Amino acid sequence: MRAAGTPRKRGRVVVVTGASGVGRATVRAFAARGDRVALLARGREGLAAAADEVERAGGEAFVVPVDVSDAKAVDAAAQQVVDAYGHIDVWVNNAFTGVFAPFTEVHPDEFRRVTEVTYLGYVFGTRAALRHMLPRDRGTIVQVGSALAYRGIPLQSAYCGAKHAIQGFNESLRCELLHARSGVRTTMVQLPGLNTPQFDWVLNRMPGRARPVAPVYQPEVAARAIVHAASHARRREYWVGGSTAATLLANAVIPGLLDRYLARTNVDAQQEEGRPEGPANLWSPADGPHGRDFGAHGRFDDESTAGGPQQWLSRNRGRLGAALTAGAGALALRKLAGQARR
Repeated sequence: MRAAGTPRKRGRVVVVTGASGVGRATVRAFAARGDRVALLARGREGLAAAADEVERAGGEAFVVPVDVSDAKAVDAAAQQVVDAYGHIDVWVNNAFTGVFAPFTEVHPDEFRRVTEVTYLGYVFGTRAALRHMLPRDRGTIVQVGSALAYRGIPLQSAYCGAKHAIQGFNESLRCELLHARSGVRTTMVQLPGLNTPQFDWVLNRMPGRARPVAPVYQPEVAARAIVHAASHARRREYWVGGSTAATLLANAVIPGLLDRYLARTNVDAQQEEGRPEGPANLWSPADGPHGRDFGAHGRFDDESTAGGPQQWLSRNRGRLGAALTAGAGALALRKLAGQARR
């Protein structure tokens, strides 16, 4: 693990915010390509473990503890990376936080905190990346999104609002880069429910223990998509998982019916028996000095899938991919419409 100095490797210089869950799987995936990976996150225990995994995977780790809601700190972190390596090739915005609760039970300061980390953290990271990419006229920014960037669900109003905001801001930025004929690219990767540790440390005011909505995917599925997007950033976005494709198609065609379906099913689908065991990480990291490293996986390994054909179709658009996706989407729409009318 390095903190400064001359780079040893020749791989790309990649910055990833967040050191657990999707972020952990993603830094390992970049490291396996021989990339130099800068890790930006709050939790020192998680950062140290992530850096060790990067080195063991064949990459080079550069650790910068930072809270992404602090714009000046993010700028300083980006400068540290450039001072060490000379430039930044890829910047992945991934760090987030959230609250599982009805909107009326989310306190104003909590809503603000989720927005500052999950939305403004992406804005500040993007600005810091562009400050170094635009003068070189090259570089890629990957925004890690979610199906919830298009489709809000109950009990996650703050997180859904932030993801919607990221979608809008990224579209605006992309248009500006295209207008300027810039060599800098930005793309977005929309993710499904994932088996990550967040469900054991998220601030939760639901009666039950938080869980992802099924079907659940392993974080390595997301990591592969992010690494692919970083090398193929002319695409405006990638959809990961059949559930993401079905949700976004349904939201585009029958949003009212989808409202009713989610109202009927998603309150129960996001919780199970029990209560959270760990401390909420909204204000301080669960993997900080008095915490522990949580790694990439949550507690849902037994029900999680490591992949599927939809991700291949998302990467390889064509007549076959369009036909298969449309067919799957049509079946999903009919199912949702039938359930919503019950």
